[in-house]
Amino acid sequence: MTITYTIIAVTVLISMYAFSHSTVLHGFILNPYIVHSRNQYYRFVTSGFIHKDHAHLLLNMISFYFFGGVIEQAFNHLFGGMGGVYFILLYLLAIIVSDIPTYLRNKNNPGYNSLGASGGVAAVIFASIILLPLQSICLYFALCMPGFILGTLYIVFSYYQGRKANDGINHDAHLYGALFGLVFCAVLYPSSIPNFIEQVMSWRYFNP
Repeated sequence: MTITYTIIAVTVLISMYAFSHSTVLHGFILNPYIVHSRNQYYRFVTSGFIHKDHAHLLLNMISFYFFGGVIEQAFNHLFGGMGGVYFILLYLLAIIVSDIPTYLRNKNNPGYNSLGASGGVAAVIFASIILLPLQSICLYFALCMPGFILGTLYIVFSYYQGRKANDGINHDAHLYGALFGLVFCAVLYPSSIPNFIEQVMSWRYFNP
């Protein structure tokens, strides 16, 4: 899990530094208007390494710790020496891709900002769901259910909240990050789709 630990360490260090250095925060944050008008496309990546506050940072990194280790090991098993490369690509590309719809919708809105690793984290979580759909995922360590059920609810919730867009959270990044994780695994490892279907259909409630 070396890559997982490294990503967590880098994200925590940069986020903590940005908490007390506003110039770094404003220089890294995704402001679609600035990206569009000044061609500062690097913000698609840097915005994934800063967070709104300690709670935002903690939630993302705890989620990434649990699921990142699973996917890093799975990719190493499936792809050998290229596993680490694919894992990094999954995470970074998800951060970029998940913000593209937000960028297109707000590139003429100078007041809109977005930050956080949620798109990358969502992609990693959903990569684990497509590979291990029956593995239980627990919300707040209490409400547990198979990953494929929670994943379906998560996508529906993110889509609904993204249309409301009134709580200050970029739910579209969650939605598109999750979808990217699914597509990435399906393209990289086509057998994941029939394996996913086979595992889901073997669920005990489908086979009483």
